[in-house]
Amino acid sequence: MTLELYAHPFSSYCQKVLVALYENNIAFEYHLLSHDNPPLMQAFATLWPLQRFPLLVDAGRMVIESSTIIEYLGLHHPGPVSLLPSDANAAIEVRCMDRFFDNYIATPQQKIVFDALRPEAERDTFGVAQARSMLETAYGWLDKIIAGREWAAGDRFSLADCGAAPFLFYADWTHPIDASLTNVIAYRRRLLARPSFARAVNEGRPYRPLFPLGAPNRD
Repeated sequence: MTLELYAHPFSSYCQKVLVALYENNIAFEYHLLSHDNPPLMQAFATLWPLQRFPLLVDAGRMVIESSTIIEYLGLHHPGPVSLLPSDANAAIEVRCMDRFFDNYIATPQQKIVFDALRPEAERDTFGVAQARSMLETAYGWLDKIIAGREWAAGDRFSLADCGAAPFLFYADWTHPIDASLTNVIAYRRRLLARPSFARAVNEGRPYRPLFPLGAPNRD
């Protein structure tokens, strides 16, 4: 039975899973979530009442959360690119970096974007300032960590890079990476050049007008 993915191509967390699927050329049925397709949205809500995406369905088994989905694919649908090392210590480093990108890049970035979608009278100025400060600190930390590394956890593309790619992509749109952080900027460029992520970026390109802060004319 074909894997089914409920996702949207402009979502960073969906792109994270799409990168993993494309890295290993895994076949799947793409259920593109859209409010223009109420029956699909209702089917999705029936499967997963919290309606957070992506959602993977494999022969009736549901797998939620992007990192878990990628680990599941590695176990049940392995390909030539292993995204989590078999060595336990190396795997911990990958998972640590994965959590870093989720919690300290994606979370504050989304805080800023979601705040922009609120009515002006309901915006959280203090919270947005905190989110921007967290991104500044995270960028600075990453610039030191990534020095001498090709990928997030070392020499091999991994689960951590699957998340880093879309999260840094949108974070730089939201709160630009300072030009002095050359290691982060170079790493972001390497991620954009990776064929799996380049494909995900191109699939999301038609939806750029939806970006509430205004998508820059680059990338």
